[in-house]
Amino acid sequence: MIVCHQYRFIFLKTSKTAGTSIELALSKFCGPEDIITPNPPDSETIRRDLGRPRFQNCLAPWWDYRLKDLAHLVRERELKLRFFDHMPARAIKPLLGEEIWNGYFKFCVERNPWDRALSLYHWRHRSGLKPPLAEFFSSDAPLLRLRQSGFELYTLGSELAVDRICFYENLQPELEEVRTHIGLPEPLDLPRANSSSRTDKRHYRELFGEAQRERIRHVFRREIELFGYEF
Repeated sequence: MIVCHQYRFIFLKTSKTAGTSIELALSKFCGPEDIITPNPPDSETIRRDLGRPRFQNCLAPWWDYRLKDLAHLVRERELKLRFFDHMPARAIKPLLGEEIWNGYFKFCVERNPWDRALSLYHWRHRSGLKPPLAEFFSSDAPLLRLRQSGFELYTLGSELAVDRICFYENLQPELEEVRTHIGLPEPLDLPRANSSSRTDKRHYRELFGEAQRERIRHVFRREIELFGYEF
């Protein structure tokens, strides 16, 4: 996620929607007081090579540490984050306060849930052999986690908490509209990042059987109803 004070916007990062690429593009316009959350190491390398600001102003203060946080620090050598990747609106809002939350332009990206689920499958198995799709989607677990970094991220009490949802299927034109609205001085150049390098480019309609299709329809029924997605 990104909070930019100069241009007064908050970008909520959903998963499997080009979020990392958008973050890398937006960070170009961030100053030293803005909040930028960490990305995976390979994406941080891309950010460094592009000369963009790295993650900043996202660590928890020392008084916010608990015993489990200290144990994690010793074991994993990882500092506790106050702001983090795929952070939901319900966690961001109280930390920023009403003035910033209500006064800044908030946006995110959504994607056809069947296409998004297939992207998750390829991402989870980006190295090594992939299990059959039927096996991967034999339970709701991966889909529910995907939903947590989607619909549940940009809603509060099932009500939309953002000012604009851009759609992955029309990403560049919609981001350009956002860019002009918030006043960024130049178009967003999206670098390729956090991709699965999938070789099977078949459409999800060719791959999902009836069971997978209906399981995804059930888990993402609110998004499908709200945005009119179709299989």
